[in-house]
Amino acid sequence: MAIIQIQDVSKKFQTKDGEIDALKHVTLDIEAGDIYGIIGMSGAGKSTLVRCINHIEVPTEGTVIVQDKDLSKLSEKELRKQREHIGMIFQHFNLLMQKSVLENVCFPLFIQGKSKVEAKKKAYELLDIVGLKDRAKAYPSQLSGGQKQRVAIARALASDPQILLCDEATSALDPQTTSSILALLKDINKRFGITIVVITHQMAVVREICNRVAIMKDGQVVENGSTVEIFNHPKSEVARDLLRKDDGGDTTGDDQQTANQIQDGTKIRIVFTENSAFEPVIANMILTFKEPINILKAATKNVGGVAKGEMILEIPSGSTNVKAMEQYLIDRGLELEELSETKTGGAF
Repeated sequence: MAIIQIQDVSKKFQTKDGEIDALKHVTLDIEAGDIYGIIGMSGAGKSTLVRCINHIEVPTEGTVIVQDKDLSKLSEKELRKQREHIGMIFQHFNLLMQKSVLENVCFPLFIQGKSKVEAKKKAYELLDIVGLKDRAKAYPSQLSGGQKQRVAIARALASDPQILLCDEATSALDPQTTSSILALLKDINKRFGITIVVITHQMAVVREICNRVAIMKDGQVVENGSTVEIFNHPKSEVARDLLRKDDGGDTTGDDQQTANQIQDGTKIRIVFTENSAFEPVIANMILTFKEPINILKAATKNVGGVAKGEMILEIPSGSTNVKAMEQYLIDRGLELEELSETKTGGAF
């Protein structure tokens, strides 16, 4: 069941240089319990889209339905009430610097009319969940970036939201801290069933925690689907570019070097999981067909907790065994596709 329905949404901004189309006819369904990634480079429209989800930005055209409520039809009072079900965390934390950690988490509870005793009890519980109960009396200036983001997450959870919007929430953090924050978000999703929407330009973030993803460019969704499917079989050039730039795993080979190595043979991209990686398939195939195979590129990544591997192979020009070799790989549980020269950079 879709908890968020984005229907043909467009957003235009007027500037001194003219009209800008930030979003162009975007349609997406986000299911309850998803960790949904929205990814694109700067200017793709992803942050505008996430602000349309809670009507901080009102779409110029189209409809946003959250929990079966058309946000455009709500009064200001009703919209404020609906936003209590939508938590939001940002790249730069947005903490109140003059308030303690505890007071920052209590703040939205006070706005809701909770008593001081009730608010403090709830805040301590949330700080315990994010691992900062012992820092309750500290001030933001005394915390690391990762700790500040944990406070921001605790504050976002204070109103018991069903949806958590994360706008570049890990972009200001180092890789190790990013991993710990993503692990926390994953735990929150599993523990409370909260739907999480992750806005990012980092494919490493998407592959780490998202089960579904939409890829944006120039205000449009160019591709969307399950994270595993898009990692295995990216259909758009934007997806391939983002995946090539993903620096979160171990990669052998350089894209330009790979391109220089390509001759005129048949290029095949194969994808395998940890379950299909035990047999030395390539070596056995070479022995079976008695033909040399050139490995142009190889990479491994963790996609949603599953080890995924990719190889780009080149079968010599003039081989009469191409189809038989492809079938050999398929019979052993590997997914594959033949590549044109423009796609040989690979996906990972």
